[in-house]
Amino acid sequence: MSTFTPISAKPLLPGPVGFVLIPQFTMMALASAIEPLRIANRYLQTPYVWKLLSLDGAAVTDDNGISIQPHGSIHDAQTLGSVILCADIQPERYYSRELRRWLHQKNAAGISLGALDTGSFLLARAGLLDGCRATVHWEVVEAFRERFPKIVVAQTLFEIDARRLTCAGGTAAIDMMLSAVAIDHGIELANRVAEHCLHDRIRPGDVTQRMELTARSRIHHPVVASAMQLLESTHERAIGVSELAEHAGISTRQLLRLFAQIVGEGPSHYHRRLRLEHARSLLRHTAITVTEASVAVGFESLAHFSRAYRLQYGRSPGADRGSESKSPPLLRDRA
Repeated sequence: MSTFTPISAKPLLPGPVGFVLIPQFTMMALASAIEPLRIANRYLQTPYVWKLLSLDGAAVTDDNGISIQPHGSIHDAQTLGSVILCADIQPERYYSRELRRWLHQKNAAGISLGALDTGSFLLARAGLLDGCRATVHWEVVEAFRERFPKIVVAQTLFEIDARRLTCAGGTAAIDMMLSAVAIDHGIELANRVAEHCLHDRIRPGDVTQRMELTARSRIHHPVVASAMQLLESTHERAIGVSELAEHAGISTRQLLRLFAQIVGEGPSHYHRRLRLEHARSLLRHTAITVTEASVAVGFESLAHFSRAYRLQYGRSPGADRGSESKSPPLLRDRA
């Protein structure tokens, strides 16, 4: 079996790699990040080494309810070459001055800092992504961009900017780690690892996260697809039928007929449903308040927003905001 040696004097992902598990983290992204390293070790003279860490050393439950016992707390890991924050649901609940100090200490030591999924919120909150290109899951990318204007936010699979690695989560973590393996040990090894992962190609970081609208919806009518695209890209306000018809280049009557025939509902109802889906994602994955979520999706009245939300989801937006993160923050001193 061929073995590979480092091709870079300063590897992108030096070890040990500390994966910091934030409560309610995404298991898919964590596994997708670790597996390429494990497989790469079959061929490496100096293998990748990693540790699972939590904020206090206690077991951490992921967003599927699976409990993971880490190797220790962030303070137990004295020698790390890289740190990757693994998060998903409302990560800022667990942000603290203590975590900020620890991250800044690691940054001052010159180690690589990364994030999976919404872990980028924690690096951004600590000011460690300012001036860098970074990404986060598409559900919260607009909120992330508005919240952190000093960051160059891209809706891509992953971004590698100097010693900063961020990815959208999910299987994008496989591609980010394969790219790191290619940078550290060469593309031949990265391709071997990709084959073991049944990954038919290593997707470059600049690939967009979402499928094209026509592929997702299977709607190929150009006029309707154009109207749907405008509605999907506009969350911050309601778009009237007249404006939508003008954008599509047809009459209001034609638009309503085509939309009902092809989509199965009217454009106003379709758009309201999308805006409420966006609001729900913001409430579940960020620290945004119900009032802020209402404004973010263009509802002028909080009462109207709450009624529409309850009608669509059978629960209040306030209940949904707290429903997926019952555990109290482990580090309570807030910055």
